Amino acid sequence: MAAPMELFCWAGGWGLPSVDPGCLAVLTYARFTGAPLKVHKVTNPWRSPSGCLPALKTKEEGVLSQMHQIITHLRKQQYNADYDLSARQGADTLAFVSLLEEKLLPVLIHTFWVDAKNYVEHTRKWYAEAIPFPLNFFLPNRMHKQHLERLQLIWGESCLEDEEELEKEMYHEARECLTLLSQRLGDQKFFFGDSPASLDAFVFSHLAPLLKAKLPNGKLQQHLKSLQNLCDFCSSILSLYFPWDGGDAPSSAPKTSASEGTESEEEPYKRRNQILSVLVGLAAMIGYAFLSGIVSIQRGPPGAAGPRPIAMEEEEEEEE
Repeated sequence: MAAPMELFCWAGGWGLPSVDPGCLAVLTYARFTGAPLKVHKVTNPWRSPSGCLPALKTKEEGVLSQMHQIITHLRKQQYNADYDLSARQGADTLAFVSLLEEKLLPVLIHTFWVDAKNYVEHTRKWYAEAIPFPLNFFLPNRMHKQHLERLQLIWGESCLEDEEELEKEMYHEARECLTLLSQRLGDQKFFFGDSPASLDAFVFSHLAPLLKAKLPNGKLQQHLKSLQNLCDFCSSILSLYFPWDGGDAPSSAPKTSASEGTESEEEPYKRRNQILSVLVGLAAMIGYAFLSGIVSIQRGPPGAAGPRPIAMEEEEEEEE
């Protein structure tokens, strides 16, 4: 029997099976098509064989770490959610996916990772609590920097100079994008009728985090909540395809098997992660000690006796 494909993705939160739009798109597409995946939901991207999430470990093509590459691979394996679409519907899918990535995705990045209030009180807080120690001290800030660089790549290097005006324009276009999606969906269950397609997975993965997250600054979120058919669309997919697979498992669900599965699934990377965590933690503590002046290197004339620097262990205990 062939080994199943293994998907590594961010764990769930906010009532969703995954908090990351890319991971959520792959999970949703796989549920739509019934693709047999062994899913590893992790809170440490270093547990992924590629070092980033999502990542699909395959027998044919090795490790794939881009959302579109993963979905293309699933199609090659005969798990195609768009099999019954007409040429016109296929063209509409490409057009709407392009619209999502151009108009909506940049504003979602800004909402979760750049908006100061949302980032500090919601996004960074969740990741800092979810990511294991000591990685939670620097990984959220590193991710914040990566998203900011990605946004600058999309909007241009001058985006921070006229940030207020650009933000106003981008949020306006994002609201128009949501309205257009609402009009296209109408009163249908899915965008192309009664059966889900890849477009439904892409739209859901962009809208669901915005809908479910408890954002202190929810300008775009309020507009989404005013479009009832899009809200119902997200709720329907969650109830049909992820009935007990949100951020938290239901109280009646057995937890022992899930924890045992996670333990065995992550075994190949366990030793590597332990070593990396210790090295990173040690480097972070030493760097902090030097930068804050707790530990210093003093030079004096040979043989001169003087007071010793404060022991690092004692000062660290006080800091804690």
